[in-house]
Amino acid sequence: MLNQILKFGRSAIRKLIRLAALPLLQGPEEVLVGGQAVIEGVMMRSPHSYAIAVRKPDGSLAVTQGFLERPSEKHAWLKWPVLRGLGTLGQAMVLGIRALRFSAQEALAEESPSVDAAKKEGKKKADLGNGLLALNLILSLGFFIVFYKLVPLYLATRAQKHFTIFGSMIMFNLLDGIIRIVLFLAFLYLLSRSKEIQRVFEYHGAEHKVVWAFEKTGRTELADARKSTRFHPRCGTSFLLVVMVIALIVYLFLPFHSFAARFWSRILLLPLIAGVSYEFIRYAAKSKGWIWRAAAAPGLWLQRVTTREPDDSQLETAIRALDTAMELERTKGGELVIA
Repeated sequence: MLNQILKFGRSAIRKLIRLAALPLLQGPEEVLVGGQAVIEGVMMRSPHSYAIAVRKPDGSLAVTQGFLERPSEKHAWLKWPVLRGLGTLGQAMVLGIRALRFSAQEALAEESPSVDAAKKEGKKKADLGNGLLALNLILSLGFFIVFYKLVPLYLATRAQKHFTIFGSMIMFNLLDGIIRIVLFLAFLYLLSRSKEIQRVFEYHGAEHKVVWAFEKTGRTELADARKSTRFHPRCGTSFLLVVMVIALIVYLFLPFHSFAARFWSRILLLPLIAGVSYEFIRYAAKSKGWIWRAAAAPGLWLQRVTTREPDDSQLETAIRALDTAMELERTKGGELVIA
């Protein structure tokens, strides 16, 4: 009994480690083709459809698909600047959770000796996947608030007591922002050292290479994907860096002096900062000029950490996901135009 508990605990921790990194792998933009790595697979989306392909333990592919409706098509007020970013990011989060739930269930699935056993095992794995996802959401939110809001603020407050240079509002908030970015980079590096996350990073590389192949050639051929780069400017890593830089700038001018006021102002401003960051990325992508290159460069550098070169089976998984999403887009009457 104890061995089973320990085995389950180790398995749950490994899955949580991989799940915790997935926001880094998800692109924030409302684009023609994009996606994210999931557990042993890839989710791909087009404007009105998505597909998730997951490599099962027996080597076969499990695929699910569905239609999407843009938030701005449901609610006209989500077409407004800043608000449209929140709508897009909210939909991406919901779709990401859906993809994670499916991948967790399929990646944990094993062959069962009978139909009844398969049904029981499937229900057990589904419950486990749902439980892990719910736990991951709670832990991720708590981790984000503590690690990226509370800890930098606490360290900056301690430094302020020992160094007079941080007595001014701007210098204090600048130190807080620098600490936050350093913690993010350190966490990313330590995460990349985990063997559990490296498989996800390989699928992340596969997703980028297949998207690049499609955008350059209009095809989803394995040979084209092999030759493509695994670094792509539309990536969640780039978006998170932009969020942190914009947060640093916004926080510079917060006129609060008490620890509680500083902490809660940072929490309450998160939606605004996310929306503004989306608008910056959107504008930079459209301009394709020096702003876009400057915004994309740090994320491309960091993708040397958050992506790995995939093997052919991983590329084939990403290709299957993109082909399925595009086929579903066509049945809805969507026109696929290479960006």
